[in-house]
Amino acid sequence: MDCSTHAEIDLHIHTTASDGTLTPAEVVSQALELNLKAIAITDHDTLAGSKEALQAGIPPSLDFITGVEISAAPPSFYAGAGSFHILGYSIRLDDPALNQALEKLQLARKNRNPAIISLLNDIGLAITLDEVRREAGEGQLGRPHIAKVLVKKGFVESMNEAFDRYLGTQGPAYVDKYRIECREAIKLILNAGGIPALAHPGLLECNTRDQYDELLTGLKEIGLLAVEVYYSEHTPEQTRLFAELARRHELKRTGGTDFHGSIHPEITIGSGRGDLFVSYDLYEKLICPPGE
Repeated sequence: MDCSTHAEIDLHIHTTASDGTLTPAEVVSQALELNLKAIAITDHDTLAGSKEALQAGIPPSLDFITGVEISAAPPSFYAGAGSFHILGYSIRLDDPALNQALEKLQLARKNRNPAIISLLNDIGLAITLDEVRREAGEGQLGRPHIAKVLVKKGFVESMNEAFDRYLGTQGPAYVDKYRIECREAIKLILNAGGIPALAHPGLLECNTRDQYDELLTGLKEIGLLAVEVYYSEHTPEQTRLFAELARRHELKRTGGTDFHGSIHPEITIGSGRGDLFVSYDLYEKLICPPGE
């Protein structure tokens, strides 16, 4: 596709295949309405969104790259806690090892939900797994759906309050989950012919340029090829820093909104909070083979 560098793309989108509220077909339709030129569907720990989008058909006016966002354990050289998210782009959707690993992650997510609901019940918040299933529809159940039930039943006023008071890492209903080792997640993506990228580095527990520099040094040594420089929650200062570090470490740059639909209504496909712009040339460079 011959596109100006001023054309817009979004390479970080979630659908009903994980915790988004739009189907893959609806995401494609919305991308077309917004005149985007390339998208990637990067659902959490599943390739179902990419598969469904391809099966439904991608119009020739829209470039599409397969994707996934893997929940990984933090690498040993990172001192922060919680999940460490690795995006995988341009992956073979039928890769056996990757699919097997993702199935294990999905099972862990499935088993986590009843445990969270049980803890909520223990502190007097009466919700059921069936209510959460109805909220999720055909999508993959997760904490956002539990949060929406808490809002609907009047236990909290907002999704953010649900996470702050109950579901977040410091909340009384938080349940930790199984994660793939970061090195293994990167290896799985590479072996599936894909491009592993560090997702939203601005959300990590790094406070200085040197900490980010050391982190990217370690990640590149275990196979990282790209970093999400442009992201809805990055400040202008962070974006400049990550662009500089990507150049320094010879990592490809990528970017996207982390769109989830009505779960985060303030985020729009392609533009995030209204001030995000990811240029089409990043997509071209991302899919360009090494050395070209």
